[in-house]
Amino acid sequence: MMERLIESFFNRDVVAASVPYLLQGLVMTLKLCAVIIPLGMAGGIAVALAYRSRRRAVRWPLIACIDFFRAFPPLVLLVFLYYGLPFAGFEITNFQAVTLAFFLNTTSFYGEIFRAGIQSVGGGQWEAARSTGLNTTRTLAHVILPQAVRNVLPDLISNTLEVVKLTSLASVVALPELLRMARVSQGLTYNPTPLVLAAGVYLALLWPLVRLLSSVERRLHAPV
Repeated sequence: MMERLIESFFNRDVVAASVPYLLQGLVMTLKLCAVIIPLGMAGGIAVALAYRSRRRAVRWPLIACIDFFRAFPPLVLLVFLYYGLPFAGFEITNFQAVTLAFFLNTTSFYGEIFRAGIQSVGGGQWEAARSTGLNTTRTLAHVILPQAVRNVLPDLISNTLEVVKLTSLASVVALPELLRMARVSQGLTYNPTPLVLAAGVYLALLWPLVRLLSSVERRLHAPV
């Protein structure tokens, strides 16, 4: 029984044959993360700042959009963009579809996190910064945002973990990321070992972030 288990899920020959495919998929997964995470954070900061607008014509449509993309399943959004936009005359590659879909999804979540962080900074910080002669942009960059990020750092790390896991959905549109290439290798070898190996790679990627999140939470809740 043990030999059969090893042969099915931990086959050394299959591992050797799968490594080139998984490395190719890993590169694509890292590329997606390198694009989506910074874009999502930048979009989230823009959304959080736009929330401060007192104009209803800006605020209410923004809230509606954010609520929509937080509630709308990212997989459905991805499929809609990739397979639906060509019918409207917009040709889009699978990488562009994944980037756009996940950008809209992650921006909505990062936006809520940054909004909560900015609101957690007391109004006195704004007044103190402005009294020293700092304009609004510098006040945000040097006073408000650093404190806001610190206040919501665990949430930012946690959401980033979810973004990395989200990239596995890109296999649905045949983007050669890690899961997709593991499935390709599985089809060639007729063995599930590549999927086990891909799971190990995801664990190796995410485990440091999980430990970092735990460390940050302990420090924030440690008695002063």
